[in-house]
Amino acid sequence: MNRRKFLHLIGCGCLTVGLHSCTTAPITERKQLKLIPEAKLNAQAASIYEQIKKKEKMSEDMDSLNQIKQIGSKIEKSISEYFVQTNTLDPTTNFDWEYILIENKKIKNAWCMPGGKIAVYTGMLDITKNTNGLAAVMGHEIAHAVAKHSIERASRNVAVNVVLQVTDVLSGGKLSQVNRTTGVNTVDLLTKMGIVNPFNRKQESEADYLGLIFASLSGYDIRETINIWDRMKEANKGKIPPEFMSTHPSPENRKRKIENWIPEITLKYPPITT
Repeated sequence: MNRRKFLHLIGCGCLTVGLHSCTTAPITERKQLKLIPEAKLNAQAASIYEQIKKKEKMSEDMDSLNQIKQIGSKIEKSISEYFVQTNTLDPTTNFDWEYILIENKKIKNAWCMPGGKIAVYTGMLDITKNTNGLAAVMGHEIAHAVAKHSIERASRNVAVNVVLQVTDVLSGGKLSQVNRTTGVNTVDLLTKMGIVNPFNRKQESEADYLGLIFASLSGYDIRETINIWDRMKEANKGKIPPEFMSTHPSPENRKRKIENWIPEITLKYPPITT
């Protein structure tokens, strides 16, 4: 097969995939590429979630766990009601929501897997401090799942790997030669800094925005989000990598954007009524 025909077939194949897999993120309407079936990723996430529940120590703080569940339930209902009232497709229709509190004071984190599987570490409670703070964090994590960010990342990784492999073939193995010459995966490093990390930062910013919306729709005071970032900065003691090397925007940039978004979101997305 000659080079021109090879490029033509690859191009047509990518176009066909793109036509069937390009969608938009809810509310923001950002264009997305989805090559991985959602049902498959949700099933994998549910299986991993069960393994985590067996491996990690679950907190015995039932008051905090119940608070997490109550906040989660309000956000669940508000999200679904918002999409009903706006006559748009509810992206959480196939979610099987679940909440756990993991006993680990050293980890100041929370996450939401595809399909609505959520975990909060007890260390994060030292940052959230109150109901509004916890709602802000949970809104952000839930936003990742609602916007299908995991599906999008997995799909982009597939696309980037295909492009790199094709480029390596067409260049006569020059990309592989660069890696062998430097002794490290230089191409992968440059890809992360130039493509993957900027894309992940865009998703994080989108989750910040959508998370504020979901918390506001659920009746929480989203102004508390600013205080969370101040407390997070203090907890990290300034130990963060430069933004271009990170999958997350810098705390200063995030805080600045959030401060600008709060007045708009408060007016545009008031507590939802059923």
